[in-house]
Amino acid sequence: MTTDRPMWIANEHVTARSGAWIDSEDPATEEVIGRVPAGGSADVDRAVRAARDAWDEWRYTAANDRAELLHEAVAKSYEHLDELIDLLTREQGKARPEQEEEAEWALTSLRYYAELGRNGLGRVIPSGEPRTQLNLVLKEPYGVVGAIVPWNYPLLLLSWKLAPALAAGNTVVIKPSELTSMVTLAWIERCFDHFPPGVINVVTGTGADAGEALVTHPDVRVIAMTGSVATGQRIASVAAPMMKHLHLELGGKDAFVVAPDADLEAAADAVTYSALLNAGQVCTSSERIFVPSGIRDAFAEAVATKVSALRLGHGLDEGTDMGPLAADAFRDKVERHVAEAVADGARVLTGGAVPDRRGYFYEPTVLVDVDDHMTIMTDETFGPTIPIATYDGLDEVIARVNASEMGLGATLRSSDPLVIKRFYEGVKAGTVWINDPLTDNYAGPFGGMKMTGGGRELGPEGLETFLETKHVHWDFSQDPKEWWFPYS
Repeated sequence: MTTDRPMWIANEHVTARSGAWIDSEDPATEEVIGRVPAGGSADVDRAVRAARDAWDEWRYTAANDRAELLHEAVAKSYEHLDELIDLLTREQGKARPEQEEEAEWALTSLRYYAELGRNGLGRVIPSGEPRTQLNLVLKEPYGVVGAIVPWNYPLLLLSWKLAPALAAGNTVVIKPSELTSMVTLAWIERCFDHFPPGVINVVTGTGADAGEALVTHPDVRVIAMTGSVATGQRIASVAAPMMKHLHLELGGKDAFVVAPDADLEAAADAVTYSALLNAGQVCTSSERIFVPSGIRDAFAEAVATKVSALRLGHGLDEGTDMGPLAADAFRDKVERHVAEAVADGARVLTGGAVPDRRGYFYEPTVLVDVDDHMTIMTDETFGPTIPIATYDGLDEVIARVNASEMGLGATLRSSDPLVIKRFYEGVKAGTVWINDPLTDNYAGPFGGMKMTGGGRELGPEGLETFLETKHVHWDFSQDPKEWWFPYS
């Protein structure tokens, strides 16, 4: 049985003006589980106009009131949590324990920014004439925010944009991925329906239709997007003539470095988790593993043993460790990267094939004898692969980590403080994990360097993204100044 889920505009259900729909699949069974409207420019315009009209009141809503509305959304989310997690699992694919973790992270984000939004909207600075003047630095909402959200963590990465944008006093138009629009619509319409009409809107559709229309709409002042480098470049080129504020969190090719002093078994556990969480479909997945030459064989064997024991299956099945990839095209990319590496001399220790079953599954794969020029070591794979390379010195491996055009995150396993300090100072990445990969702190900024986009989510920086700065210079007197014309 399939379900049709209309768009959500000004707290009303809306179908696309075109009348067209997009099928949503369960990636573990390849079965259609529902449909969402194929929205286009007319639908985006309707949503943006609703958001623009709502902003006139929302921007002046007290911060305490905005905070209470966000907390109410959290309470409603817990009431619908099991249903949302099941739908998220059926539509996105990862194992249910990982979906439960995503939902909890998303709700933590709402709580965090509900409180941070109460904290302040600027500062008073010293004036040139302290007795007769006042200088204020104000932080004001931009207006309408366009939030373009990916499919790998659709609720979490939406919350990282939605919560600070609302707390700052902006209204929002959401364009979810076509692959995970149903769960996004379900969450917003059931748990945010107490917000004033037009404050939160959801337009579904493809990037070429709904996404492009949202980016180019003249009344959208901020575009916050998580996605690929290519998509970010397209958005930047289209938005540049309109001088929009862009917040882009793009791809990663994160490195994981095992230091000579690291515990081999614990490091193998950490790599298995950080490379294969969500079937490797994480922007901070460990996609390049570097180990000292002398322990490569023992380490690779330990990783292969752990990986070969993982259980593939539907995310709702008890005991599933790893679900499918989100779509056939993503599995094709993984297959291509592995095949090219093997053709260039890499060796597969475990995995490396499509299992004989329905769904977009790919066996978690461990490779050795890789070099830094292989595609699997240069391009974002976004799948369940663990390519293991070797190194002989700390300066060498830091240089190789930095050789990537992306700089989202990097991980080091070590207990040597001198090695650790040299590593986090030398590596060009937005987050450096020491011994505890892929852990977020809501008070700390998340984002990357270089081609990863430079945006920051979470922490106070995540709120600042959705506030623009105004300087007010106030002189209490209207008397003319002695330095005005005429000079003589």
